Amino acid sequence: MAERIPHWLTKQAHLAPHERAIETDQNSMTFLQLKEASERYARKLAQLGVTEGTHVGILSTNELPMAIAIHALSYLRAVCVMLNTRLTEEELTYQLKDAEVYLVLTSDRLETGVKQMDLPVHVKTFSSVHQLSEKQIDLQEEISLDDPFTIMYTSGTTGFPKGVVHTYGNHWWSAISSVLNLGLDQNDKWLAPLPFFHVSGFSILMRSIIYGMPVYVIEKFEAQIIHDAMMNKGVTIVSVVTVMLQRLMTLLANERYPKSLRCMLLGGGPAPQSLLEKAKEKGIPVFQSYGMTETSSQIVTLRPQDALQKIGSSGKPLFPAQLQIHEKDCTGVGEIYVKGPMVSNGYFANERANEEVFQHGWLKTGDLGYVDEEGFLYVVDRRKDLIISGGENIYPSEIENVLSNMDGIQEVGVIGKHDDTWGKVPVAFIVPHGEGCSEDEVKTYAKKHLASYKIPTEIYFVDELPRNASNKLVRHRLEQWLKS
Repeated sequence: MAERIPHWLTKQAHLAPHERAIETDQNSMTFLQLKEASERYARKLAQLGVTEGTHVGILSTNELPMAIAIHALSYLRAVCVMLNTRLTEEELTYQLKDAEVYLVLTSDRLETGVKQMDLPVHVKTFSSVHQLSEKQIDLQEEISLDDPFTIMYTSGTTGFPKGVVHTYGNHWWSAISSVLNLGLDQNDKWLAPLPFFHVSGFSILMRSIIYGMPVYVIEKFEAQIIHDAMMNKGVTIVSVVTVMLQRLMTLLANERYPKSLRCMLLGGGPAPQSLLEKAKEKGIPVFQSYGMTETSSQIVTLRPQDALQKIGSSGKPLFPAQLQIHEKDCTGVGEIYVKGPMVSNGYFANERANEEVFQHGWLKTGDLGYVDEEGFLYVVDRRKDLIISGGENIYPSEIENVLSNMDGIQEVGVIGKHDDTWGKVPVAFIVPHGEGCSEDEVKTYAKKHLASYKIPTEIYFVDELPRNASNKLVRHRLEQWLKS
């Protein structure tokens, strides 16, 4: 029989009714206010036919009504299908049909653009639902940890995106695993600049309810707003990706963050060693982590006491996760496999992908990495991004790390280009910084730090690199630039 627990928002509202749950620049809500608003909203959604098992799309940037809608759906035992606001009409249509979505809820700010799309389902704004009357129904008093709660689509850089199904148990164990690693302080406040439609942002919302901790919500990443929040709003933990950290460090200049900032959780792929060293010099408590949509956010993270000794490592598997390295090469690098109760059971209505990726309880991540003698994981790259040149393995992240140290370079993205002789060769896209640099200067610098076969054969200077809503580098867009 599936394990059941009290509905987590109802429970938290009982335990700490007057403690702050969510803060924004404009307003805030206590746990009791959030519970009551979510229950009312659930009864209004019921008027639209939303019931147990209904798939409801949520298309919004981070805002309070979005959080209320998410919790409301849990009171109905419905499923939240989290939709990326950057998707085109064609991409949204595919996901809505694939996930069998009944209704889409969207932000009032996005209403005009969304209604111009010919989406295959009804679309309602948060405020239009708010105006409905409440249907008198019984709401869920308990949560079954085996029930599906969310569907989030992978980035789909190759082939069609896949809908990752997360249960309440996946989100529960993700939150518990994180707090067993980072601890919990009575003054903790987690800053959420990452979008809730990505698992890294959504997981912060879940931690807030499960820990009884306030979350400070930012609509989207803006370095100055986040800088001010960390300086003046009592933020103790913030989740970022590499490009965010780079921009925040530039903004910080010679200042220091308050001592109350105890953790900057860094995800979204390997970070340049030079960036981590600079963060250490500035006293920024950066804890690198590793995770993906299928793992309900982080599954490997550095412990506070290891952060300064193991710069560049993602840490060890969280309690109770497991990790293995398969098909190692001569250097010990192989594909990362993970396992644990925070790992999704599979993709929605996609048995073929499930059979390929989920094997005997283990998730084949498609990422490459190695474990050192003390058991710390170092993520090297995505398997699909690996460049094989003349039989040699080239990891784009290694080249990016080296070139990021060069004066005149702000950001760099590396991909492989077809070559008749070598199979593939590396090429680099560079965003200049300050006075910039020339192609010859870049190659001269690279020759001092990289083997000859790793030196980019071509250099392209660009104004910015293509990134998704979580600010991760989108390499397949660079490949499209090469072809155009």
